[in-house]
Amino acid sequence: MPAYPADRSAEITAALGALPSGTPVSEVARRLMDLFTGGDLEAGTRLPPERQLAATLGVGRSAVREALAALEILGIVDVRPGSGTYLRGTASELLPQTLRWGLLIGRKNTAELLELRSGLEIYVARLAAGRAAASDRDALQSSLERMRTGVSDLTSFARADLDFHNALAAAAGNDTLVDLLHVVRSLLQVYADRAVHDEAEARTAIDEHGAVFRAVEAGDADAAASAMATHMATASERLAAVAAG
Repeated sequence: MPAYPADRSAEITAALGALPSGTPVSEVARRLMDLFTGGDLEAGTRLPPERQLAATLGVGRSAVREALAALEILGIVDVRPGSGTYLRGTASELLPQTLRWGLLIGRKNTAELLELRSGLEIYVARLAAGRAAASDRDALQSSLERMRTGVSDLTSFARADLDFHNALAAAAGNDTLVDLLHVVRSLLQVYADRAVHDEAEARTAIDEHGAVFRAVEAGDADAAASAMATHMATASERLAAVAAG
C-alpha cells in the first residue's frame, strides 16, 4: 500500500465553500476541479468523505458521488472502496484531463472547434518544420505513402491521414500543444471519420499533405504553416458540411 500525504480534509473543505441550491453535477465537478488544479494539493492527497463534501458544498451526496465517479473515469481521482478517494496527479498532470472535462461538459460549438483546430495544426506545422528529426520525417513520409496507396479505401486513408497529423504533432516537440490538439480532434472525430467522401477528395487531401511534408522536409516554417493553412481551409469546409448534414 503506497504512502499518502497527511489528511488535509479540513483545508479542502475550507477552500470549497457552498454552491447555490440546485447546482447540477457538472458544476460540483467544476468546483472540485478548480481546487485540484490550484497547485496546493499533492498527488495522492486523500479527499474528504462524500458526506463531508456534500455538507460543505450544500448539495446532496448523490451529486458528489456522481461528480467523483465522472472524475474517476477521466483519471483525475482514484476511488478506493473502504479507503477513500485520492487525487491521482499534480496540477500540471491534471491539466489535459481538466481541459477535456471542460470541453465535454460544455456546449460544443463545432465552428469554434474547427477554428481552434486549424490554428493549432498550423502552429504545429510551423514548429515541426524547425524541429523535425530524420525519424519524424520518415514517419511523415510513411503516412503519406499509406494515404496514396489507400486512396480507394477511405477507412485506410482516414487512418493514414490521422497518422500523418500525429507524426507532425510529435515532430513539433510540445507535449502541451499535442494534448490540446488531441482533445479538439477527439471532439471532432465523429465528423472527421466521414469527411472524405470519395477518391477525388482523398487525392486533394494527399496533395495538400504532400505540400506540408515538402515544407517540413525543407525546414521552411513559413511554407509549412502556409501549406497547412490551405489544407485546414478545405478540411474544415468538409467537416463543417458533415456536421451540418
